[in-house]
Amino acid sequence: MYQLFSEFLSGTQIIMIGVIVTFAITFLLLKFPFPFLPKDQGREFAVNGALSKGKTRGVGLSFMIAFLIGSLLFLPLDAEYLIYAFLLVAMMLSGYLDDASEKPWNEYKKGLIDFLISLVGVITFINFNSTTIHFGSLTFELPKVVFGILGIILFWASVNVTNCSDGVDGLCGSLCIIVMLSFGVIFPKELDQYVIANFLFVAVLLAYLYFNSSPSSMLMGDAGSRALGFYLAIIALKSQNPFIFILLAGMLIVDGGLGLLKIFLKRFLKISILKNTRTPIHDHLRKNHGWSDTQVVARFLIIQVILAVVAWLIV
Repeated sequence: MYQLFSEFLSGTQIIMIGVIVTFAITFLLLKFPFPFLPKDQGREFAVNGALSKGKTRGVGLSFMIAFLIGSLLFLPLDAEYLIYAFLLVAMMLSGYLDDASEKPWNEYKKGLIDFLISLVGVITFINFNSTTIHFGSLTFELPKVVFGILGIILFWASVNVTNCSDGVDGLCGSLCIIVMLSFGVIFPKELDQYVIANFLFVAVLLAYLYFNSSPSSMLMGDAGSRALGFYLAIIALKSQNPFIFILLAGMLIVDGGLGLLKIFLKRFLKISILKNTRTPIHDHLRKNHGWSDTQVVARFLIIQVILAVVAWLIV
């Protein structure tokens, strides 16, 4: 479809129409949600977790469908992108099945799924791209095995920190918008068609935030957060500057990553850290420092924008 549109419209016009159409599709899918989507049961150990009980959960399935439709209509597709789209569906479905399950999947089951999808993602990237990465003014050509291991770690970390940040109305979606726009602004040439994909994903998330802003009426669930994390890892690799992900997704990493680190050290090394700190950090700030949901979202976004400016200055 992109080739057909390009005969009559400029690239900018295609992007603008794509954003509007993708937003509209997402809005309609969320306004009239699929009847089979599960209802949230509340989160016993989360701050204000009971407030989510009864809300439609797993609408990440809906907005991922909208994103894929937008991609098919408004992107110049190639084999690499189509494989990533398939993997995004796989990650989304794994999250949705967990959302819809009567009992949450255990961490090892989800970890195995994450590893397999991440492995295919890294192999796909290496098959279509070089293993050259940039770190500031330095350039490295990594051996494929080393690049593959680091790539799997990036995918796994991105999926899980994004998933953990989805605990406050509007937080995960808003932070992901900043991350996508930051990568697009700083690395337009490296990302190429993925800049357009970023705009389409931003349109999807804006439609979602219409319903997820506090107080929310629906939740993306693992179906959305896990797919979002996987996509962020893709654009980090495509930028050829994967380490800048530490800054451009800094608040996702701090919010969700410290909890993952805390659990890992306790379970496997018997080391206890952050004993008096609740994780994710957004729960600690709400419970122990009295931050409201709106304050958490606004302050996290402010810090993330500052980190993005720092990243831009470094690059």
